[in-house]
Amino acid sequence: MSQDIYVFIEHVCGKTLDISYMMLAQAQQLAAASGGEVVAILLGHNVAGLASDLGADTVWYVDHPELEDFIWANSLAVLEALLARQSPRLVLFGDTTIGSGLASGLSARLGLPLVGYCRQVFPNGGHFHYISQICGGKMLVEGALPDSTALIAMIPGAFRIEQGKSDEKHSATPVPLDGLDEILARNAQKYIFKGYTEPAAGDVDITREKILVSVGRGIQSEDNLSLAQDLADALEGAVSGSRPIIDQSWLPTSRLVGKSGKTVKPKVYLALGISGAPEHTEAITGADAIIAVNTDPSAPIFNLAKYGVQLDLLDLLPVLTDRVRAEK
Repeated sequence: MSQDIYVFIEHVCGKTLDISYMMLAQAQQLAAASGGEVVAILLGHNVAGLASDLGADTVWYVDHPELEDFIWANSLAVLEALLARQSPRLVLFGDTTIGSGLASGLSARLGLPLVGYCRQVFPNGGHFHYISQICGGKMLVEGALPDSTALIAMIPGAFRIEQGKSDEKHSATPVPLDGLDEILARNAQKYIFKGYTEPAAGDVDITREKILVSVGRGIQSEDNLSLAQDLADALEGAVSGSRPIIDQSWLPTSRLVGKSGKTVKPKVYLALGISGAPEHTEAITGADAIIAVNTDPSAPIFNLAKYGVQLDLLDLLPVLTDRVRAEK
């Protein structure tokens, strides 16, 4: 078994997703401890150029027309064939819909241990240990990874996107896999990619806002959204929300921040009454400053926030809005 750290690279519509750069940054730290190299795994068709800024020692590239669009079964088949002949120390995935799905499939097929919702991997006494969150992020568990190959689905937050990028231009190294054409041909009879759809931008593009006032369950009722809007107006920002708010149609889908919504990078992200589930936090790690307001002192959002206060947001919002207006 080698001491190399593999990273699965996620990309959509010809663009590398931010989560992949964060995983590469983690891999660099781990490879320095293990004495191995960082190997990026890039699957696709005519996307070799994505390798250029990846912070890896090597970029392995599997190019095939059936890999042009993401189909779980196709990517899983390629990774299974690749790992069947390679034995890296760790394989890192982003804890996203794509990454966690592939990691769990590989774990089942190859019998490899998998740590999901992982916050951190670090060396300890010659071994690697992990910290993972359970119970919706309210509890953290620590354990030792086995010395054999292990799969890790990591929650973003510990590293910044820039740390996983490289100024050196990398080229992709093609990796031929025996029997790949036959495997993908069989899958093509079962799975058909219909198209890629993004929600309409709506009246506000939250990915371009410098200040976001984002609300969760703690807002309690749709009528209270006006309090968040008043603050957003005073700050010259916009209102966004977590999944429960959008599911109740209190805000349009275009305002959803999270794994199934938009990834945002504002200068200030006000998380009001948001607990901080992984599906939400992975989309806000690019914010310059996260400010959390929650009545629950153990809310996971406080682990990510730069500033936090344990307070009822309904008590805070009117006072804060008045203070902002007075300062302006």
